[in-house]
Amino acid sequence: MSDEFMARLRCRSMFLVLVSLMLVVLLVSLTACISGLSATPRPVIKGAPMPAPPAMKALAPEVVPVPVPVPTPDPVPVPVPAAEPMPVPAETFETPPQPGLESSIPPTPGNVEAPTSAVETTGVAARFADPDVSYQTPAFQPGHTGFTSNAELTRWLHDLARTNSAVAKRLDVGKSQAGVPLEALLLSRDAAEPGESTRPTVLLIGQQHGDEPAGSEALLVIAQALTQGSLRALLKQINVVIVARANPDGAATHQRLSASGIDLNRDHLLLRTPEAQALAQLMREFRPVVVLDAHEYSAVGPYLEKFDALQGVDAMVQYASVANLPEFIGKASEEWFRAPMVKGLKEAGLRTEWYHTTSTDAADKKVSMGGVQPDTARNVNGLRNAVSLLIETRGVGLGREHLKRRVHTHVVAITSVLNSTVQRAAALMKLRTFVDAEVSAKACQGDAIIDADPTPSEYSLHMLDPFSGADKTVVVTWDSALALVPTKLRARPCGYWLAANQTDAVLRLRGLGVQVQQVSEAGILRGENYRETARELTAPSDTTASFADAGGVLTLKVSLVPALLDVSAGSYYVSLEQPLANLVIAALEPDTQNSFTAHRIVTDPLALARVVVRPELMMTPVP
Repeated sequence: MSDEFMARLRCRSMFLVLVSLMLVVLLVSLTACISGLSATPRPVIKGAPMPAPPAMKALAPEVVPVPVPVPTPDPVPVPVPAAEPMPVPAETFETPPQPGLESSIPPTPGNVEAPTSAVETTGVAARFADPDVSYQTPAFQPGHTGFTSNAELTRWLHDLARTNSAVAKRLDVGKSQAGVPLEALLLSRDAAEPGESTRPTVLLIGQQHGDEPAGSEALLVIAQALTQGSLRALLKQINVVIVARANPDGAATHQRLSASGIDLNRDHLLLRTPEAQALAQLMREFRPVVVLDAHEYSAVGPYLEKFDALQGVDAMVQYASVANLPEFIGKASEEWFRAPMVKGLKEAGLRTEWYHTTSTDAADKKVSMGGVQPDTARNVNGLRNAVSLLIETRGVGLGREHLKRRVHTHVVAITSVLNSTVQRAAALMKLRTFVDAEVSAKACQGDAIIDADPTPSEYSLHMLDPFSGADKTVVVTWDSALALVPTKLRARPCGYWLAANQTDAVLRLRGLGVQVQQVSEAGILRGENYRETARELTAPSDTTASFADAGGVLTLKVSLVPALLDVSAGSYYVSLEQPLANLVIAALEPDTQNSFTAHRIVTDPLALARVVVRPELMMTPVP
C-alpha cells in the first residue's frame, strides 16, 4: 500500500473515533436533561371536562311591518318612584327551547359529590392554607364529601326561616328550567312592605354559575350569622335579601350554564331565563341599594400557558363599569364599599386584585377587567342605580380543595359590605333619591353613550410561580374598565316608541321594572326613525358568551331620520323621565350587541323609534 493510502486510512480512523466520543458526550448530556425534567415536573392539570350542553337553534330574525308612534306624561324632572312592581310570570316570556333537559338535570336529593379537582404543586397549595374558623353548613358536616345539595339547601332555608320567624321569611320566586324551586330569604326587623322601607336593602346573590359553589355556602353562613350569630344587630338598620343559589340546575350537574345553555350572568337585560326573571323580580320588589354577586374564578385557566404563572389571589373584586353609570354610584362603590372590603380582606390575611379575565387564545396576551356591556348582574344593577359589586374567589376546578378558605373569603367580603351599608345607611338612601332624580331629569337633553370600550393600558399582575408558589409579577397589556372610552354617542331622546305588536319587548321592560305606557288614542309625535344601512350575524364580543348565542347576534348599522310619527292606539311609549332611563337606553338602542333588537326581541327596527319632544297624548300605564 502506498504511503498516501495509509495516511488517508489513519485520518479516517481518527475521525471516526472523534465522532464516537462526541456521540457519547451528547448521550450523557441528554440523559442528564431527561433526569432533570423528571425531578421537577411541570404542574399537571387534571379534571373531567364539562359536558357540552345541547346546541341551541339560532333565532331567525322575523321582519314585521310597523305602525307608528308614541307619548309620555308631563315631564317630571324629579325621580319618579317606579310604578308598583308587578311580578311578571315567567311563563309570559318566551324562554328558548331546552332540548334534552329531562336527562341533563338528574334529581339530586342528597349530598352532591364534588367533581375531580385540579392538581396543585405543594408550593402553590401552601399559599392557600385553611383559616382557623368553623362553619356549620351541610357541606361542612362530618362525612360530607361534596357541596350542599339543592335538597339540603332547601331544608336549611326552611329550618332557618321557621326557627327565626321574627326576622326571617322565605320567599318563593319561581322555578328553574328543570323545575327546582327558586327561593330567597328576607331578613328584616322592618314591618314596612317590600320596596317601601326607609332602611337600605342589600341583595346577596350566590352561584349564578353552577360550578362556583363557595358563594352559595358563604351565604348560608351569612344567613345564620344574621339570624342567630354575630351579625344580628345589623338588622336593626338594614334589610337583607339572600338568594343563596340562583342556578340550582347548574349546581346539580357542576355546570357553569343554566339548563338551556344560557349563561345566567349574561341574561340580566334580556331576561330569557326564569332564573334571571326571578332575580329581576326581587330587584323590582325590594329596590336594593346594594347588590353583591358571589362567584368563583378558575384556579388555572389560560394564564399558565400564556404567562407561565397562576392567578394567586383569594378574591377578585369589581363594581359596575358600564356606559351611562351615574357618577356618584361609581364613587360610592369605590370609596364606601370596595376600599373598606379590600382593607378587611388584607387584615384577614387574604390577597385581592381587580377582577380580570383573558381569552382562551394562547397568542392573545391581553388581560381585561370585567366586561363593560350591560348584560351582567354587576352592570345591569348599576344601571338600576344600585351599588353593584362582584367578588370572585379562587375555586373553579379545585373541587373541595381549599373550600373553607374560599368560603371564608366570601364571608369576610360580604360582612364588610353589610357593615359598610350600616355605616352609610342614611347616606345611601339619600344617594338613591338623588341619583333617581338626576337620571330622570336628563331626558330630552345632552348626550347618551350608546357604546363604549375599556381604556387600553398596562398593569402589573401579582401572580404565582406554578412550581414553588412564590410571588411572580407579570406586566400585561390591560383593558381598564375604570375609565370608558365612548365609541358611539347620540342625543338623549325624551323616550322611545314601540309598535303595538312588540308585546314581548314590553313584557321584558316591565320585568326589569321599567315604566311603560300604552297609547290610548292615535296622534302624531316628533321623533327619529332608525334607517337600517347594514346587517350581519356576528359572535358576541364577550369571550364568556355561551353556546346559546351560537346562532349569532344581529349586528345593525343604522342612521337616524327625523320624522313625524303617526302613533296608533295600542302602541307603547317608554319615557326616559324615570330612574331606570339608562337601562332603557341599553335595551332599546338597536345597534349594540346586547339590545333587544340584536337578540330579536324587538322584531323589526321599524317597530322602534326615538321620541324627541315630550308627547301630549292620552296614555295609560302598563301594569
